[in-house]
Amino acid sequence: MSKIKASIQSSLRLQKYLAHAGLCSRRKAEKYILDGRIKVNNHIIKVLGTKVDPLNDKVFFDNNEVTFNVKISKIYIALNKPEGYVTSCSQQNAKIILDLVNIQERVYPIGRLDKDSKGLVLLTNDGDLHNKLSHPSFNHEKEYIVTTTSMISNEALKNMAQGMMIDKKKTRKAKVTRLSKNKFCIILKQGLNRQIRKMVSMTGNKVDTLNRIRMANVKLGNLKQGKWRYLTPKEIKQLTRKFHF
Repeated sequence: MSKIKASIQSSLRLQKYLAHAGLCSRRKAEKYILDGRIKVNNHIIKVLGTKVDPLNDKVFFDNNEVTFNVKISKIYIALNKPEGYVTSCSQQNAKIILDLVNIQERVYPIGRLDKDSKGLVLLTNDGDLHNKLSHPSFNHEKEYIVTTTSMISNEALKNMAQGMMIDKKKTRKAKVTRLSKNKFCIILKQGLNRQIRKMVSMTGNKVDTLNRIRMANVKLGNLKQGKWRYLTPKEIKQLTRKFHF
């Protein structure tokens, strides 16, 4: 273990190393560490906050080496997810969104968009930004267009805007705007599991289609379903300036 101690001076946390190497998100990396699936210099590490030297230490996930390129370019992608795809890096017997992104570099999705929903998903290999955008405390907005199977009442829209109890937790206040008798726009600053679908269900209605059209300052625009694009320099600047400290 002496070699690990000697490398602590480099001050790069292990979970940050794993995220920047493109293995997974930082939150997932913390789980891998606690589960004993990470080794540093052939020693299993289970302590969060352990620091490694990217130039001298060797890091392994399930005995496979995880390499870290200190000069790796940061990648930011917007994808229009079709229905039927899951926002996961790997899942058996399922179509995953990474199948739609034909690049060699490893990227991973920011947050989730359930299988039955469509629209904007951001992908990146920027571990810091991924961690901040995935955490509700940073208050970034997510905007959706929702159609329901039946007419949605004004009272239902008002209740969703004010917050509702879902799974014993009250949702945050939201911005809700009617678009037609059975269509509305909703802007959230959180992302509970299937939140919009559950909120609509509590009003006695059911979601027909759910389309995410914006995350923070990045808009879906006219990007076709199943297609992706790199973020523009302006989008990257606005996004990273807001969430990097």
